[in-house]
Amino acid sequence: MSASPRRLVLVAACALVDGDGRILLAQRPEGKSLAGLWEFPGGKVEAGETPEETLVRELEEELGIRTKIACLAPLTFASHAYPDFHLLMPVYVCRRYEGLPQGREGQALKWVRASALRDYPMPPADEPLIPILQDLL
Repeated sequence: MSASPRRLVLVAACALVDGDGRILLAQRPEGKSLAGLWEFPGGKVEAGETPEETLVRELEEELGIRTKIACLAPLTFASHAYPDFHLLMPVYVCRRYEGLPQGREGQALKWVRASALRDYPMPPADEPLIPILQDLL
């Protein structure tokens, strides 16, 4: 017998990489769940959207940068059971974008070397991504 069903939440995330090979982390602002933790930018996939379309939209809304679907390279995915939902998160790498990322929703931003990612507390779904990014960069 399986556990009680949880709703599935589809979220797309992006490891945004700058010219120096650093990855952008965003800190979840006060008032949101998991506030204070650091995560990769992205957001919920809306009805009718692909994960790639979500990232193009979210990166502009959250960070004020522009990119194209062709600039998003699929990397891996995360699957994590939170107490009240199950998160499925395709993760992409983006090295080509226009603009300078700025926290448009009150979130702090930090460019971090892959070797230093463990220095930033992250949501449980993001933690397994660290060794994958460290191997990549």
